[in-house]
Amino acid sequence: MYAIVEIAGHQYKVQKDQQIYVNRLSGDEGAKMSFDKVLLTDDNGKVEVGAPVIAGIKVDATIVSHLKADKEIVFKKKRRKGYRVKNGHRQLISLIEINGIGKGTAKKASPKKAEPKVEAPKAEKAAPKAEKKAAPKAEKKAAAPKAEKKAAAPKKTKKADDSKEASAE
Repeated sequence: MYAIVEIAGHQYKVQKDQQIYVNRLSGDEGAKMSFDKVLLTDDNGKVEVGAPVIAGIKVDATIVSHLKADKEIVFKKKRRKGYRVKNGHRQLISLIEINGIGKGTAKKASPKKAEPKVEAPKAEKAAPKAEKKAAPKAEKKAAAPKAEKKAAAPKKTKKADDSKEASAE
């Protein structure tokens, strides 16, 4: 039996007693975890596909260890410009062991009972909302009157400037 499960943003094909490396998970070494985002299961030819996930199925796992992956080198270069930058990093990962795939405690969504719908109360509720929305707009217009325009200062003309200079002499 195998399953395709989403763990820490990535999809993995897992089987019982398999060990896989995943992005760093929160939890201590030896902690038990369960993943309920199971996308597909195959039980000896009986394939079950979720839309998008299968309800009620989960994958149980144990964190074996936390470690760092191999170093990734990031080299940037722009030719003919003398620009070269070399950086690197080591991704944090976790080693987990799959304990089992099976039915979980998740409950399937039960169908809700059909309730008789009453059209009239909804219409009454909608009408007061429309009045409330219209009222604040009117208040805003009344509350914020526009300021009066100031009279423009008289423009200076060349004749006025020339006459002032002539009288000053």
